[in-house]
Amino acid sequence: MTAVALLEVRDLSVVFQRRGEDPTVAVDSISFDVQPGETVGLVGESGCGKSVTSLAIMGLLPNRGVRRSGSVSFDGTELLGLSQREMDERRGRDLGMVFQDPLSSLNPVVPVGVQITEVLRRHRQVSRKEARDHAVELLNRVGIPDPLRRVDEYPHQLSGGMRQRVLIAIALACRPRLLIADEPTTALDVTIQAQILSLLTELVSGTDTALIMITHDLGVVAGLCDQVNVMYGGRIVERAQRHALFSQPRHPYTHGLLASIPRLDAPRGEKLVPIRGSVTDNIPWTAGCAFAPRCPNNVERCWSLTPELVADRGGMLRCHNPVEAAVAEGVR
Repeated sequence: MTAVALLEVRDLSVVFQRRGEDPTVAVDSISFDVQPGETVGLVGESGCGKSVTSLAIMGLLPNRGVRRSGSVSFDGTELLGLSQREMDERRGRDLGMVFQDPLSSLNPVVPVGVQITEVLRRHRQVSRKEARDHAVELLNRVGIPDPLRRVDEYPHQLSGGMRQRVLIAIALACRPRLLIADEPTTALDVTIQAQILSLLTELVSGTDTALIMITHDLGVVAGLCDQVNVMYGGRIVERAQRHALFSQPRHPYTHGLLASIPRLDAPRGEKLVPIRGSVTDNIPWTAGCAFAPRCPNNVERCWSLTPELVADRGGMLRCHNPVEAAVAEGVR
């Protein structure tokens, strides 16, 4: 790994404010780095701030009713300070994103080939024919059969897996240096999920392209990510290398996520252990630990003292009463 990060996120916060309502803190002072060629995971339940983080990095949040603060530096350039026109030049060329729902992300009345070529013509200044030829090549590269025919088809004529591959082709058209994949396997069957993950691994391996994988599925993390950031309530609660996270999760939330996953080596009929409550059962971070109402490890200070993100066994941890090694062994 290089000493200089490709992406540096520092104290990023996103607050939504609607007239007459209290502000909603979606992302609360998070910091992380992404090195060239590295795959970094953002993991957590729905509502923890993962997707809002990605939209803030890409400059896709609305201007009205949203307050952003902190720093997002890409290759030494501060992205949060760029104008819309300057961000338009970055998106597609340097920054690519695969969105969660391909059917709503693709234009339903424009052939998929045109949606790929417009990226190429905008950033690469190629002719219409060259762009079309490259679009066919990209569709073939992402595993779409008969790309010469599919390039002229509309999104509704493709399966869910094919539409997701088209989004990947669009995101990779100009060979961006950073790719963000926001739940790219949602609503796909397990066979197609495996194909999409294998494709992403193949596309970023052996290059300096960095990947941010946003998911709630720890199975995806296990096969893809180098470093994992576990988010809860808009903050990072644990950061660790993949193997360390799975072998010895330290935060009770991470431990709970792993314990709720079905295991092939579990005894027949063994029940899953879900995390009690829901993401709405929390307290403000300013008052204590947001996870305290759901945490089996909570102690008195969890309800009154905000835990800091501190170094812990080669990673980072935000917890007053972490899971010990003997307990963590049970989730492997």
